[in-house]
Amino acid sequence: MIYPIVAYGDPILRKPTRFIEKDEVDLKKLSEDMFETMHGANGVGLAAPQIGLNIRIFVVDGTPFAERDEEDEDDEPDLSLADFKKAFINPEILEETGEEWAFEEGCLSIPGIRGDVYRPETLRIRYRDLDWNEHEETYSGMAARIIQHEYDHLLGKLFVDYLPTLKKQFIKKKLTDISKGNVDADYRMRFPSRR
Repeated sequence: MIYPIVAYGDPILRKPTRFIEKDEVDLKKLSEDMFETMHGANGVGLAAPQIGLNIRIFVVDGTPFAERDEEDEDDEPDLSLADFKKAFINPEILEETGEEWAFEEGCLSIPGIRGDVYRPETLRIRYRDLDWNEHEETYSGMAARIIQHEYDHLLGKLFVDYLPTLKKQFIKKKLTDISKGNVDADYRMRFPSRR
């Protein structure tokens, strides 16, 4: 099932999520639906608040970064992301290290807006998989960035929070328009004023 993506301005995007209890939800079905929703919107990550759920889960699929854009001669695929597709249940980032680096981020909940965000290059995370097994793993580069972006959603943070003040002022009207439903997206969205 493809969910509508919750748009900027909905209070659920600013609310910290709660941990999931074992067997509380059908995690396999939910993650399948989240992957289907994310792929339908051409995303590389999706967190539960973005589909209106206040629970601690996100899915990622970095494989688009492992594919070469034939029209862009400077595009070098990141082959380390070729198999980077998984669900993170009850994740906790334990440590972030390394030099911060910038990358232009976007968000399915904030269509049409992008901005450079600086994040540490490496992280260590503890999470449960779909079979409720606990893992502790380290990720670097683009995989770490995708995780950090989605993890922020679980804390009620958005990538626009990291933008410089001037950029925030520049996009303020666009953000207001998104929250009112005045935006074009290639996927179904749920707007705060249309509940």
